[in-house]
Amino acid sequence: MAQPSKEPCKKEACDIQACLSKNNFLPQKCLKVIEKLQTCCEKCEYKSTHCGSLSGLLKQISK
Repeated sequence: MAQPSKEPCKKEACDIQACLSKNNFLPQKCLKVIEKLQTCCEKCEYKSTHCGSLSGLLKQISK
């Protein structure tokens, strides 16, 4: 059986970086991948280091 990842939301965080790079770092253009990271963080109770940047992204979107 596979070991649970120590960084459960790493894939989602990487997807956000790729999306932001393609879209001139405009978080508004990456809402779907940001929502996926938020869902992942909720599932792992924010125990991934990749969840730390989530609140900053959400603040940028709400501007």
